[in-house]
Amino acid sequence: MDERLRRQLDFSLEIDKEKNVFRQTHLSGGGRNENDAEHAWHMAVMAYVLREYANEEIDIAKVMLMCLIHDIVEIDAGDTYAYDSENQKTRRDREDRAKERIFTLLPDDQKQELTALFDEFEEYETPESKFAHAMDNLQPLMLNNANGGSDWRAHNVSATQVYSRQKKTKLGSEKLFEVIDGIIRDNIRRKNLRNE
Repeated sequence: MDERLRRQLDFSLEIDKEKNVFRQTHLSGGGRNENDAEHAWHMAVMAYVLREYANEEIDIAKVMLMCLIHDIVEIDAGDTYAYDSENQKTRRDREDRAKERIFTLLPDDQKQELTALFDEFEEYETPESKFAHAMDNLQPLMLNNANGGSDWRAHNVSATQVYSRQKKTKLGSEKLFEVIDGIIRDNIRRKNLRNE
């Protein structure tokens, strides 16, 4: 086997570990927490289905790939709960170290390509990164809503916290933010979110 193929296969096996990184969000049918790989797959399919609601013209293949790779770093860095302000302080540093280790498994050209794509997602400046982030915000919100807000209640999350996280969704899709706003308002009424 040549070196390039060996490195690509090593990376491919390494990212299987993403299936063992469990998130705070539960699956829509209840029961267990979803893992990062399920979250990424779900986001990628949602991006394709909902692409017509992007505010700007987007390269959907690029968006889908961003969705698929954005949490690979959590293999090393762990999942940082969206409303955990203390762990959010160190998230970027932990993820940068993980990005370097994991993407270095690839041949240099692919390492550079995926690192650039990951960084583009994190920088939140291009139409593709804005729409990918909209998916990253919408997907767990939909699951929380489908579970009757149980994850929000378990973590004593406020409507202000959810709105703060969701405010950038508008940059990727104003239409989807309207849906999100309706879900948040409904969960305030049902007392699943604290209203401060």
